[in-house]
Amino acid sequence: MQSIYAMHQNGSDNLEKEEKFLFYSIDAIQDLYLIMLSSLIEICKKESVFLHKSSQKHLATPQERKPNEKFIKNAIFQILAENNSLSIALETRKIDNWALNDDYILILLDAVKKSKLYANYMSNAVNTFEEDKEFIVNLFEQVIVPNEKLYDYLEDNKLTWIDDIPVVNTEIIKQLRAIKAVEGGNFRVVKLFKDNEDKDFVRDLFRKTILNEKELAKEYVDKTPNWDSERIAEIDTIILKMAICELLKFPSIPVKVTLNEYLELAKEYSTPKSSVFINGILDNLVKELQASNRIQKVGRGLM
Repeated sequence: MQSIYAMHQNGSDNLEKEEKFLFYSIDAIQDLYLIMLSSLIEICKKESVFLHKSSQKHLATPQERKPNEKFIKNAIFQILAENNSLSIALETRKIDNWALNDDYILILLDAVKKSKLYANYMSNAVNTFEEDKEFIVNLFEQVIVPNEKLYDYLEDNKLTWIDDIPVVNTEIIKQLRAIKAVEGGNFRVVKLFKDNEDKDFVRDLFRKTILNEKELAKEYVDKTPNWDSERIAEIDTIILKMAICELLKFPSIPVKVTLNEYLELAKEYSTPKSSVFINGILDNLVKELQASNRIQKVGRGLM
């Protein structure tokens, strides 16, 4: 959707060039995902170094000589740091952002240690797996993700990440919640595409939407008598075209799946008024297309 919008904005008609940029942007999402995950590991490492140095001071206090190590012994930190899937992905994709910009890790660590979340967690020295997991999930969601300096760093690093950050963080939170108290924590780095068929779908949807924009627009123009077509937000027209493209040109995708996906997109990227508008258009359009047998789906239960 963002790629089609970008093509409209820059007036480009170079499909091959824009398709390459689409997949470049998708590929970069993996880096963002790994950067955010590795921030947890690096925060733990920084605190470990700090506690060790403090304990070695000539005039170290009793608390510094024998600190509360609950934070650095958190089970989720350990699972992530020792996870082969994550280590290989970080090495393969050469994710060294925090080694080059460790000042951001110090900023995050400072924010963590000033939080009530940290104070409550550190009120005793006993680690339990469920408490450790709940703490890390809340820490990531409430302290790391909202950090403005981290957001500015990510935005400056890659402009295409602005729209990807919420999606990536939501996936990480879901994965953190799913970690279990077993060897390796059952954690696996997610793949951008399930398989080649998944990747082909992205390419085909992009191409078919771009190449058939006028045809797709005709499907909804006469369904909006109370709306001036020139006043409909451009992002709304793109959502409609992509949804209609899926309905008409992708026989293996169930109608309900298409409707749910694009209604969620509308909620995320359009105004509340626009999302209601898109919902109404698609609902009426599906009924009309089904009545005229123009929606042809292959397989059982796909209508």
